[in-house]
Amino acid sequence: MTIADKVKTRINRSKRYVFARADFTDIAGYDQVGRVLKKLVDAGGLLRIGYGLYTKARKNRITGKLMPASPAGADGVILEAIKKLGIDYKFDEFSQRSIDGDWY
Repeated sequence: MTIADKVKTRINRSKRYVFARADFTDIAGYDQVGRVLKKLVDAGGLLRIGYGLYTKARKNRITGKLMPASPAGADGVILEAIKKLGIDYKFDEFSQRSIDGDWY
């Protein structure tokens, strides 16, 4: 099994949608993993969302353009990336009320 096959298999089997280059250090070296991830981005299987951060991609049925495959959309990808990076965050009052369903 090639390095590319191992990376693809790990991505496809994962329930997560956001991946860092460091997630694949047990498969191959930094540069090799980077080349594989770039090929996956070029092929439309991944989207690069930041330096060393990637998300699963799919084609939009209406526009035909690539978009995050996460069921939660771009917002879900952002939250998953923030958690993956270990960044502490807090929603503003109105956003939190919206999430909680407390509109009044």
